[in-house]
Amino acid sequence: MEPGGLGDMFGDPEELQRRLAEFAEQMHGQQRLAWADNAIKLAVDMTVAAVNRVNVQGNADAQADQIRAVIARIFPEAVALVREAREGLQ
Repeated sequence: MEPGGLGDMFGDPEELQRRLAEFAEQMHGQQRLAWADNAIKLAVDMTVAAVNRVNVQGNADAQADQIRAVIARIFPEAVALVREAREGLQ
């Protein structure tokens, strides 16, 4: 490049390329983290929504059994979401 061109404005082209690659990697890491956060939030929201839909009745033991049954049904899906989120961060 000629002196006074864009190369001078941005410095060493190899340094610029290295910095752009670092920036791209940081952005990719932030996207993975955001996806993981969203997956974990979805798992929690699914569990809370399922429990809130239960029309618990009976004494405390019967109510606890009803809540446990709902959690047992939704838990595998929630765990799968969290597992995928954790794997995405590695």
